[in-house]
Amino acid sequence: MSALDRPPAPDPYSLLPATGSFDLRSDDLTPGARIPDVHTNTEVGQNVSPHLAWSGFPDATRSFLVTCFDPDAPGPAGWWHWTVVDLPASVTELPRGAGTPEATDLPSGAFQLRGDDGIEAFRGSAPPPGDQVHHYYFAVHALDVPSLGVGPDAMPGAVSTMAVFHTLARAVLVATYQR
Repeated sequence: MSALDRPPAPDPYSLLPATGSFDLRSDDLTPGARIPDVHTNTEVGQNVSPHLAWSGFPDATRSFLVTCFDPDAPGPAGWWHWTVVDLPASVTELPRGAGTPEATDLPSGAFQLRGDDGIEAFRGSAPPPGDQVHHYYFAVHALDVPSLGVGPDAMPGAVSTMAVFHTLARAVLVATYQR
């Protein structure tokens, strides 16, 4: 089997301890559908982070962690496209374009980590041309702490592992992209 016809990776969240769930929606993404080109890091894309809004999370939520992960990326570790840390529990929506390097649409105290491309911003879908369909897991994690206590140099995978121990519930929206 070549790298281009490998089976899709399993849902990365199915491997974690069970948590509660809540609702995640987007004005820009449709669950299970192709990501619009504007949200990609391709020759036709603009790396615009999609709108995300969530509701129905536990009352005990003290903060949120927002991530975008592609488990289908070539290599054994997938690819982190976006990680927003320490969103206050009062924030229930990120506008389209919130993931710019300037992060001007993020509330005070919240910040973005470097993705696997080294950029502190949203980096859109960019699977290799001709590769299989990639699945992008946009997740909002409702946490039981006001801060994960990490800084901007933390690694997305390490922060996601830390969050497992503080996650009350998780909302996931999966969209796809293929070139």
